[in-house]
Amino acid sequence: MIAYIKGALTQLTSLFAVIESGGIGYKILIPANLFAKLPSLQEEVLLYTAFVIRENSQTLYGFLNSEDRELFEALMNVTGVGPKMALSIIGHLSGRELQRAIHNHEIATISKVPGIGKKTAERLMIEMRDKIPAILLLDPEEHAVYPSTDPHAQKIKDAMSALINLGYNQMIAQQAIKKCLKEFPETIELSELITAALKNI
Repeated sequence: MIAYIKGALTQLTSLFAVIESGGIGYKILIPANLFAKLPSLQEEVLLYTAFVIRENSQTLYGFLNSEDRELFEALMNVTGVGPKMALSIIGHLSGRELQRAIHNHEIATISKVPGIGKKTAERLMIEMRDKIPAILLLDPEEHAVYPSTDPHAQKIKDAMSALINLGYNQMIAQQAIKKCLKEFPETIELSELITAALKNI
């Protein structure tokens, strides 16, 4: 698997980017919302990639972060959703927007993505409810005791991820960690934070 490609951006359209790395130009399909986020031509860029092999094609799909790539791969496992539709979904909805839509059963939000009708949206909600990557549930600023200024956002994010991976839901994990951060010194280690949070659940 090609995890990511780093190199000079030599061509860019709303559909794909070409990155030259090691003397080879890689054509990478991108989400619609990525076009405006990439640098100018000839500047260095790094895209996290998913390599999809089909009977008559081998295609690279690129994303700015590994979370979007993980979401793309999860979406492709939904019945009736192939790589083209998965890319369209990511191009129109952020991971958190999709998570909220699934959690709140907002069919209209998902149906606004081109190519997705009501039936597909309903099926996506059912099949993706337990597949949304845990990392997408985490917003360090939202969960921080002091949003936007909390220097320990990564620690909070890692602790949240650990608790969710242990089977606890987002809200319970959030409340437990917030309580710990108010009770313990800011110097608390990640392992100690997780242990303390588990005692508060």
